[in-house]
Amino acid sequence: MDKPNLIYLFADQLRYSSLGYTGDRRAQTPHIDRFHGESLDLCNAVSGHPVCAPYRASLFTGKYTTSTGMVINEIRLNPDHHRRCFAHILNENGYECAYLGKWHLWAAQLGNHYDPENSFVPPGKDRLGFDNYFAHYNFHHNYYGAAAYYHLDTKEKIYTPGYEPDAQTDMAIAQLERLNAGGKPFAFFLSLGTPHDPWVHENVPGSYLERFRDTDFSLPENYLPENDPHADAWARLNERERKELVSWMRVYYAMTANLDDNIGRLMEALKRMGLYDNSIVVFTSDHGELFGAHGRRAKNIFYEEAVRVPFLMRWKGVIKEGVSSDVCLNTVDIMPTLLSLMDLPASGEAEGMSVKDALLGKPGAAEPEGALMMGTGATAIFEDGREWRAFRTKQYTYATYLSDKSELLFDNLADPLQMKNLAGDSAYEGIKADLRNKMLARMGGINDTFEPCSWYEKNWIKDRFILRTATAGQEKPQP
Repeated sequence: MDKPNLIYLFADQLRYSSLGYTGDRRAQTPHIDRFHGESLDLCNAVSGHPVCAPYRASLFTGKYTTSTGMVINEIRLNPDHHRRCFAHILNENGYECAYLGKWHLWAAQLGNHYDPENSFVPPGKDRLGFDNYFAHYNFHHNYYGAAAYYHLDTKEKIYTPGYEPDAQTDMAIAQLERLNAGGKPFAFFLSLGTPHDPWVHENVPGSYLERFRDTDFSLPENYLPENDPHADAWARLNERERKELVSWMRVYYAMTANLDDNIGRLMEALKRMGLYDNSIVVFTSDHGELFGAHGRRAKNIFYEEAVRVPFLMRWKGVIKEGVSSDVCLNTVDIMPTLLSLMDLPASGEAEGMSVKDALLGKPGAAEPEGALMMGTGATAIFEDGREWRAFRTKQYTYATYLSDKSELLFDNLADPLQMKNLAGDSAYEGIKADLRNKMLARMGGINDTFEPCSWYEKNWIKDRFILRTATAGQEKPQP
């Protein structure tokens, strides 16, 4: 069999529960829903660290956050710690690798989004093997005008015309045409920025808002009127923001509808080019959003609204179509699984496992007992009191906070909104202990010692650049 192409499409902050195929009647996602019907649905996929930069670090290295060092947003990954990343292995095996969109692994200046010193990733090892086409920015979330730009191989800002997700889709189609004509197998990663906030009317085309003019949006059933005491500044809601939640949701769904149209355009382009049936095509997201559920907004927490993401995979003739797999796929498992499907060698550095055999339906195939998930601090500052670890299986989520040692246990099948904490129920003591032990064993296997956020700043990071990690602790500090 010829080497398959890999086309990896991922949204930003799109949660599993806000799509038509998952049962959300407010969603207008016919193209994604159609792709779902032609794909394998990994319905238990989670974001192992539901924050933008930690997710991307895990995706490209196959390592947990405590081994990438990407403990918060807006710090800079150390490429010297990661010699065998996703694109490195693809390159070694004759693939051309291309990347388009938000990168978020280079920025090392809090809030200084638009300065090329902070948004441009120079060619070389910091691109983690994406040595060919690399149209990128570190991050921004305003999708019109002066904020919507990207870099190629210089600090020059190249501005995208119109609405950025539409322009990025045009660019993606052009790159796919180029790659398809190149005669080499290829891997193309597209990181689309929506439906990430800000959810203001000026940040989405009016025609998409108009689609939802008569749609009834209401607060989540598990909404809480008071802030979660463990929430950081990005997750807390003030009274004005609480009044805006419904308006935010309307924009979020409008952005998602636009995202869906662009995914539809990409799928049609793949069919036109003859790529749809001879490529591995993935559609997923980096994490979700809470909208007031559990007294929180944003992500960076173990609740389903934040960690559970869509993960649809298609490879005609190899992977079954229109069926679901309940394998507990974690972010660290994505790279090993896709490389294994492509019959390529896995990285010895990766900490996840390949679930290839389980996805192909082989009897007795090994699969993870559950997913270790982690939060290592506030979203983008070194602040203690927000750290947590969790272990999610096909039925339960167990979680604990470092600050007060509190424990939570949810039966996600019986209580999908996670409104009943079973940690104090003696009938579940055995289940809680078993999940806690499995979580601790997995943490021990990667040398995760569950430290406060300030510990990482003191011991691993200087000027927001990562010097050490749990698996690179003997590295000499870089100048």
